[in-house]
Amino acid sequence: MTTETLRTTVSARRQTGLSWARVRPAVIHVVLAGAALVMLYPVIWMVVSSLRPGNEIFRDPGILVKDLRIENYRAGWNALTEPFTRYLLNSAVVVLGAILGNLVSCSMAAYAFARLEFTAKKLWFAIMLLSIMLPIHVVIVPQYILFSQAGWINTFLPLVVPKLLATDAFFVFLMVQFIRGIPRELDEAARIDGCGRAGIFLRVILPLMVPALATTAIFTFIWTWNDFFSQLIYLTDPKMYTVPVALRSFVDATTSTSWGSMFAMSVVSLVPVFLAFLLGQRFLIKGIATTGIK
Repeated sequence: MTTETLRTTVSARRQTGLSWARVRPAVIHVVLAGAALVMLYPVIWMVVSSLRPGNEIFRDPGILVKDLRIENYRAGWNALTEPFTRYLLNSAVVVLGAILGNLVSCSMAAYAFARLEFTAKKLWFAIMLLSIMLPIHVVIVPQYILFSQAGWINTFLPLVVPKLLATDAFFVFLMVQFIRGIPRELDEAARIDGCGRAGIFLRVILPLMVPALATTAIFTFIWTWNDFFSQLIYLTDPKMYTVPVALRSFVDATTSTSWGSMFAMSVVSLVPVFLAFLLGQRFLIKGIATTGIK
């Protein structure tokens, strides 16, 4: 192979490489857009179905609306024994109580594990981590018996009070990892200024834990808002139903199901979750990225 031929071959390969380098980002974006469309199709179909007549929902798998039915939302809002506003308010009460409980109790427990020294600290931390692997179905029966004897069935207390006792070990672990990343020199400086353990926690640690607290609040909101099993177990009065349990009431095994109304209210129930994730996405990413969870 002559020198000129070699130069021509190298130049052609470089041009091919440059061309692929320019085309590659476009190909990646097209593939990602297609994958996103596939994953979002069920949500899009649900939104479209909420605007269709009931007899056309399962006939057409497409996402084009031929006969727009806005009245599905009006009918779904008043289809059950109570207006859907009541179920939204019930869910809001449970969610706010759960968020407040997790923020207070989990942050205090995490501070104890990360900064304080006490007997069998490593053992208790290991037990706390093991509780993450414990399915809720294992403890739901003894919990139900306990809450029933306390007279808490058909109230929001079984759904809120456990959160005040740092029962969500995942959030405790998340906050422990975050606090361990805070320099201990800040604690020493605060102690020199006269702060005790409580002062260090309130004035130094807690203000720096905003990303971890925001992550806890967002996850607690989403998980509690979408929780169906626990709320179905403890809430028996239709007036106390939360959004997931109320949506289940649209499906009736003995009579025809109003699919259009159910899909319409399902869309309404997704709006708070979407807004919570959209508004807190920056804190969510920062909170997870800075807690050592890879």
